[in-house]
Parts: sequence; structure tokens; C-alpha cells
Amino acid sequence: MEAFSTFFVGGARSGKSRLAEELAASSSDPVSVVVTAEPIDDEMVARITRHQDDRPSDWQTIEAPYDLAAAIGSVERTHTLLIDCITIWLSNLIVRGDDDNAVEGAIEETLQAILAHPGSVIVVSNETGLGLVPPDPMSRRFRDLQGRANQRLASELDRSFFVAAGQLLPLQPPSNLLPIAQPPI
Repeated sequence: MEAFSTFFVGGARSGKSRLAEELAASSSDPVSVVVTAEPIDDEMVARITRHQDDRPSDWQTIEAPYDLAAAIGSVERTHTLLIDCITIWLSNLIVRGDDDNAVEGAIEETLQAILAHPGSVIVVSNETGLGLVPPDPMSRRFRDLQGRANQRLASELDRSFFVAAGQLLPLQPPSNLLPIAQPPI
């Protein structure tokens, strides 16, 4: 089967991870999952445990809360790669104190690692820009960086889907729209 790259973006609890896992499970190749969440409180421990229980036991799991590009580079070249999720990873970098230049550099480095992986790649991320404008500078900064990361991923991966209520909406690149044809005179 030919390698592909797929980007799932959507709101919290929209079904992104489930769909990404189903797609990875359909691969005839072994699967490696790179996860970014840390068990920082009881709720996150429960969430991580639930995700672990949902994945097949033969999938390799790599924890990468900070150096996502290095983790991606460590995955066997023949494996289907599932990354879950970009949002938690970006949050980790921001909370750690990384400035915008460092975060944007990490986004680009991670994107290049994804593009260099010869096997199929599936990436999960949250859409954080559909709600109200966040009331504080750190939240607005996070939303902006998340939006830029999502745009980069969607523009470079083979196919992108918006996930809502467990359903997919294919996202089309602007080149499918622009330029707008001029009506005949």
C-alpha cells in the first residue's frame, strides 16, 4: 500500500483520535503512536489510560511531550505513524516557557520530520479558533500558535479532514478555489 499523510482537526471530543486510530489500524504496516500528553493530574491520568486501553497492544507507543521531531525521527521507517496530539504538545511548550520563535521553530522542525517519514503518517490536532476570543494574553497566544500550526500541517499533508460529531468534512486547499474564474462578458 502506498504511504499517505492525513491530518484530522476538530473540537474536543469530536472523534478525531478514534478516527485516526481506525485509519492506523487499517494499515498493513506496524503502527507507532507518538503521544504528547503528560499525566499531570488525575483527569489526565484517566484520559491517558483510556487512550492506552483503546489502542491495540502490539502498537509501539513513544511519549514525546516536548521533542516531537526527535520522537518522529525515531520511528521505524516501515511503520505507520500516528501523532496524538499537536495541541497538547504546543501547550506543553508554551507552559514550559518557550517563546514564539522557539515554538514556531519546533513546529517547522516537527513538520519536516513528518514529511521525512517514508511510511504513512496520521496527525491529530484541535481546532481552537472557533470559539470566543480568549480573555487573556497567554490563551490568545496559544490560539494563534495553534492556528498557525494547523495551517502548516493542513497545507503540507496529503489530505485534511475537519471532524465534528465523529463525522468527516474534507478540507480543500485554497488552490482549488483561487483564482475565481471571471464570468463571460
